[in-house]
Amino acid sequence: MAADLNDEGVKTVVEEIRAAGVAAEAVSGDLSDPAVIERVVSTAVTEFGGVDVLANIAGVIDSQSAAADVTDAEWERIIRINLTAPFMLTRAVLPHMLAKGKGAIVNTGSTASLRGSASGAAYTVSKHGVIGLTQSLAVMYGGSGIRTNAIAPGPTMTNIVASYSGDEEGHGPKILAGYRQNISRYSEADEPAAAIVFLASDAASSINGVVMPVDNGIAAA
Repeated sequence: MAADLNDEGVKTVVEEIRAAGVAAEAVSGDLSDPAVIERVVSTAVTEFGGVDVLANIAGVIDSQSAAADVTDAEWERIIRINLTAPFMLTRAVLPHMLAKGKGAIVNTGSTASLRGSASGAAYTVSKHGVIGLTQSLAVMYGGSGIRTNAIAPGPTMTNIVASYSGDEEGHGPKILAGYRQNISRYSEADEPAAAIVFLASDAASSINGVVMPVDNGIAAA
């Protein structure tokens, strides 16, 4: 099943999945809302008998502000969506995975998870937190048959990039303009998606606690 804030978008995705002959359901709403989390998990359990895989993909970018310039509202929004929402979803599905004695969780970090970043302070901190969550889960639940890994995408052509305009003073685009000069190419969205599918699959059955860069070599530089 799929869940997203964009009602039309998530329904389109589910229609495409169904057209391929696979059962699917959609839930729309803010994934940082506990009520939406409950609806996502209860729908999965009711319609599909449980939860085998959780892919935490939803996220937002900040205004590229340094710590001295981050407002309370921006900080709370970025942390709430990028870090708290994956935690709440994970906490909600763990009882169902533990009951089955197996499961795979794949979180979405960023190249900003791996070092200090040209991304803003709030975004960088949120993505470092995702890696901490990933590694904690891998250690604490690996013995129960639940694997947790993360991908660390580099610049990727998603709706976040396409719609990004930065803050009201235009700081974000100026920062990104310099950052983009060092990028060989943007990944297409299906490239990190393929890494998620691999980490969630039985082909990765012995992989637990890994952070996989999907960044055209940025992490190696």
